[in-house]
Order: sequence, then structure tokens, then C-alpha cells
Amino acid sequence: MFISSRPADKVANEISVMVGYPLKPSSEATAEVGGTTFQLYTLNDGAWIKNAAEEAHMVDAMKSGDSAVVKGTSAKGTESIDTYSLKGLTEALDRVAQECK
Repeated sequence: MFISSRPADKVANEISVMVGYPLKPSSEATAEVGGTTFQLYTLNDGAWIKNAAEEAHMVDAMKSGDSAVVKGTSAKGTESIDTYSLKGLTEALDRVAQECK
């Protein structure tokens, strides 16, 4: 799971998930953080938040959450569940905000 900031492109806190294996073409995935579920679209081995307007809400949920659980379907049809620890995320994002202006 990545949270990217590219000031030159005016991108801040863009969430993406790279699962390491191909996901089912034209499928969707979900990310659950702190009881809130966010819809993700998939492409190859990655997933991104479907509604960009919810990205800031998801980042806020991640800052206060303990973990993020991403569910999707592999290209072979296997349901996958990946859990990501969010420990230290707030500190990391604060540092990025200081360094990447």
C-alpha cells in the first residue's frame, strides 16, 4: 500500500495498492479502514480508490486506524485479503508534508 505525493504534478496523498499478482480484469476491490469501506478499481496488479473525492477521507481514516484490509479477486478467481498495519502512518505523512513542498 502506498500513499504518494508529487508536488510538481499537484498530487497529494494518492492511495494505491500493489498486490504483487494480477487481479481479475475489470473487477473491483475494497479497502476497509476503521469500519469504513472504500471502493477501489483495479488494473493488472494494482488498485486505486474509485471515487477520488473520498481519498482525503480515506487518508484521515488511515491516520486514526490500526490497519487497512484490502479485499479483491485474483485473475485466477481466488479471493484475496491483505491486511496492512497503519502504525507510524501519521508521522510518515507529517514528514512527507515537511520535506515535499
